[in-house]
Amino acid sequence: MPRLLVVHHTPSPNLQAVLEAAREGAAMVEEAELVERPALSAGPADLLAADGVLLGTPANIGYMSGALKHFFDTVYYPCLDATVGLPFGVWVHGGDDTAGALRAITTITGALRWKQVAAPLSLTGAPSKDDLEAVRELAATVAVSLEDR
Repeated sequence: MPRLLVVHHTPSPNLQAVLEAAREGAAMVEEAELVERPALSAGPADLLAADGVLLGTPANIGYMSGALKHFFDTVYYPCLDATVGLPFGVWVHGGDDTAGALRAITTITGALRWKQVAAPLSLTGAPSKDDLEAVRELAATVAVSLEDR
C-alpha cells in the first residue's frame, strides 16, 4: 500500500484544524496509508519509506517554520538522490502573507527534484470552510498521485 507522509508543524488551533482537514482528505483515498510526523521528529528513514509527502507549516516572519526547515536540513543529503520525483504537496498558513515561505519551500523541493502534484495552498487568518475543503482536496490529490508511483 502506498504511504503518504505528512510532515507538519502545528503550533496553533488554526493549524490543528488544517491538519485535521488533511487527515480527512487523505482518508478519502483508501489505497493510501497515512503516516504523520511532526517536522521536528521526521527524518530520513520516514522520508525514504514514503511514496509521497505532504508538507504543512506556518509562515513565520516571511519564512517557513524553523521546524520544517530543520526537516529539510535533516533529510536533504541522505535523501537527495533517493527521492527524485517524489510526489508532494504543501500548505502554508500565515497571518497575512505566505509568499516567502512558499518561495523557500519551492526552492528546496526543486533542489531535491520532487514533483509537485497539486498547487500549493496559501491560507491566511482563521481557516474558512472553503479553506478546509481545499486542504482536504490537496491531501486527497497527493494521496491519489501515489498510485502512479
